[in-house]
Amino acid sequence: MAGRREECLWKKHIAEQLKLRDRVQRQAFEEIIHQYNRLLEKSDLHTVLSERLQTDKYDAQSRHDLSPGSDASRNDALHQEMAQMRIKHQEELTELHKKRGELAQSVIELNNQIQLKDKEIQSNEAKMLEYQQQISELQGECRELRSQLQDLERANQTLKDEYDALQITFSALEEKLRRTTEDNQELVSRWMAEKAQEANRLNAENEKDCRRRQAKLQKELADAAKEPLPIDPDDDIEVLSEEGGGKGGTGEASPNRPLSRTSSNRISQPPPGGILDSLSNIFGRRSVNSYGGSPENTETASGASVEVRVPSTALHIFDAHDGEVNAVRFSPGSRLLATGGMDRRVKLWEVVSGRCEQKGALMGSNAGITSIEFDSAGSYLLAASNDFASRIWTIDDYRLRHTLTGHSGKVLAARFLLDNARIVSGSYDRTLKLWDLRSKVCMKTVFAGSSCNDIVCTEQCVMSGHFDKKVRFWDIRAESIVRELELLGRVTSLDLNHDRTELLTCSRDDLVKIIDLRSNAVRQTFSAQGFKCGSDWTRVTFSPDGSYVAAGSAEGTLFVWNVLTGKLDRTLDKGHGSAVNSVSWSPSGTFVVSVEKGSKAVLWSDM
Repeated sequence: MAGRREECLWKKHIAEQLKLRDRVQRQAFEEIIHQYNRLLEKSDLHTVLSERLQTDKYDAQSRHDLSPGSDASRNDALHQEMAQMRIKHQEELTELHKKRGELAQSVIELNNQIQLKDKEIQSNEAKMLEYQQQISELQGECRELRSQLQDLERANQTLKDEYDALQITFSALEEKLRRTTEDNQELVSRWMAEKAQEANRLNAENEKDCRRRQAKLQKELADAAKEPLPIDPDDDIEVLSEEGGGKGGTGEASPNRPLSRTSSNRISQPPPGGILDSLSNIFGRRSVNSYGGSPENTETASGASVEVRVPSTALHIFDAHDGEVNAVRFSPGSRLLATGGMDRRVKLWEVVSGRCEQKGALMGSNAGITSIEFDSAGSYLLAASNDFASRIWTIDDYRLRHTLTGHSGKVLAARFLLDNARIVSGSYDRTLKLWDLRSKVCMKTVFAGSSCNDIVCTEQCVMSGHFDKKVRFWDIRAESIVRELELLGRVTSLDLNHDRTELLTCSRDDLVKIIDLRSNAVRQTFSAQGFKCGSDWTRVTFSPDGSYVAAGSAEGTLFVWNVLTGKLDRTLDKGHGSAVNSVSWSPSGTFVVSVEKGSKAVLWSDM
């Protein structure tokens, strides 16, 4: 029904267009046709007149033949008049033929125009049919889109209802979390108060015990002082001679000084306060020794006393991996060197006589290695990889001990915490995860909001560098951001100095910066002509004593800056043929190793 109605509509439209064309074009040719008809009438009239004249001519000739002599003059006049009329008629006939030819030409041109118009009409009709088909197809698409729109509206309404339900559930859970947090804070406050009371009780008991021992000691000293001791005069002289010897340097008494007897109580009773002071000094020295023997202070002292050599020569250039080398790290004792590459292996090297000799390879990763870290004892090695996992090997037997999976993106950095029992990993999936190596489970997951490129750790704080140009400081206990610091480019690397008071950063704006963690401000900025950060995971490093900074450039050059002067100290451009990905300074301060996007690693020193 609808198709028949559409067919009638386009036929009616074509008829109206033809009528309109007829009205427009007929006005232009109506006058020509009218003149052509008049000429035809005149031609017919002249034909009739010619026939009539021919008839009159024959009649006159016949009459002349009948009476040849009587009307001679009259016939001459008629002949002249007929000749003039014939000439006039011939001229009119010629003019009519000329007009007839012109009109015939006009008719031919008009016929040609009509044929062109017919062709245009046919092409327009074909276009109209094509447009009708397109309109039908578009109408079908519109119907499909309307149906899809209705389905989407229904789905949207369903999602909206689910969102409202989830919002209500979230509000309830948020309220429950708030109450739980308040209860937790109250419990913590009560627990802290009880701990404080218990500490006060212990302090009071210790103080009472100390007073009791002090009183007992004073009583014993007083009883000992009351007992009489026999002292001979020789003893007095001996005592005085000791005093005199202490002043004069001889063992005899001065003859000019009178001898006097010394009271036995004054000699035998030492002052009680001096003994107590000496005891307190002993306990005080023991306390100082106990604090001074902490591993952290020992490590700080040892890090500060390292003699650092600024590299100047490439001792050994070698092929470390089959493909790109992403990470390098010295062991804490500087005995071993570990490199990780896109060939899915971690290789261990031993530095012997200025050369790196391969000692073994750690297998088990299913994708390229992105980060390497030794534990503080140098017994375990932690590596992050592009297969969304982190792995831990033992150095002695090269065995894979733990595989930590849970990220949904590439793991770009992984670090041991100071207790070596937990690690932190940062991933391309914009999360940080805290892992417990005893239970081999993820303890916490924190959403950072941006891809994490590198991580460093202190005792209770994790610092992460991100793709959104920010350095974030996390409190492990609270799972929250303590503060943020925004740089001018994507953060590629983080490193701490030996006493963990300064943070070294590298970013894609080709700047290396030192951040003072005590003031949370940028203390120094290093740059150099030709230094360009080559990738989003270009690693830079402090020297062991924190007095130098080393970084590799996209052109394969190694730059070393002096932290004290803030100036560029060395530029080492002979060794690499492609961008430097990572640099590591040995804890002994003797060697520096750099790895590149090619397959090479370079061992540097000043030897």
